[in-house]
Amino acid sequence: MTSASAALPRQPGRTKAFLRLVMIEHSVFALPFAYIAALTAMFRLDGNIHWVRLLLVTVCMVGLRTFAMAANRIIDREIDARNPRTAHRELVTGVVSVKSAWTGALIALAVFLGAAALLNPLCLALAPVAVIPMVVYPYGKRFTNFPQAILGIAQAMGPVGAWIAVTGEWSWQAVILGLAVGVWIGGFDLIYACQDVETDREVGVKSVPARFGIPAAIWGARGCHLVTTALLVWYAVATGADVFFWIGLAVVAGAFVYEHSIVRPRDLSRLNRAFFQVNGFIGIALFACALLDLLVRGLTV
Repeated sequence: MTSASAALPRQPGRTKAFLRLVMIEHSVFALPFAYIAALTAMFRLDGNIHWVRLLLVTVCMVGLRTFAMAANRIIDREIDARNPRTAHRELVTGVVSVKSAWTGALIALAVFLGAAALLNPLCLALAPVAVIPMVVYPYGKRFTNFPQAILGIAQAMGPVGAWIAVTGEWSWQAVILGLAVGVWIGGFDLIYACQDVETDREVGVKSVPARFGIPAAIWGARGCHLVTTALLVWYAVATGADVFFWIGLAVVAGAFVYEHSIVRPRDLSRLNRAFFQVNGFIGIALFACALLDLLVRGLTV
């Protein structure tokens, strides 16, 4: 080995690079809400946790999200290359090839469809409905100023699908929770998009901040999170939640207040803390309280 080659940075393995590409750790945002829906459905079904179904729900959620993120990165790679914030992404730098990204995406999609088939016929029949907005979303920023609405629709399907996975039946309670998740994620994506306003305007990417300005996006996010809180209250009432779930709602409301206190139109310096840390905490905290609530009410492990 020459001294020049020894000085080169070591490249990550293909699998590790692909997992970095799809930011697998961000599954923490939506997965807890799928668990809340699934466990509530199990509580209503027979009061027992069905571990195999819960595992299959996990596989479905991670598989579909991995496909969605890989497709997003592939479709957006030319836009990413023109944005200094995203120019380091693996498809732009060549650490992951387009062929490898598509291979990983299709494997993830096959895993999702296979898990859906193992759950019940309705899950498999509705699987394409869940896939469509995942593919439409990255194109949304090319034709609408409200791509976060498409993202919200895509994310709203998680709790609905998790409930159907357990019962094999449609549930309006799950729809309420799904709407809460969709509005929540759409809201904090409004905040996240604020950091790319200038580049988006130069490149031609459409978004609420690029079209209406950062203050409008921040106020829009605040409105979304107010609606999210109201939907979670509705879900709690609709499912007969008890004290621990309400404690979780209080924690979520407090987290929203904190999030919007540290991100202001003229100060985006703590945006990443709001996006990654606070929103990750929200999902985990509400899931922990919801699980405790169900266990106290009689859910059997």
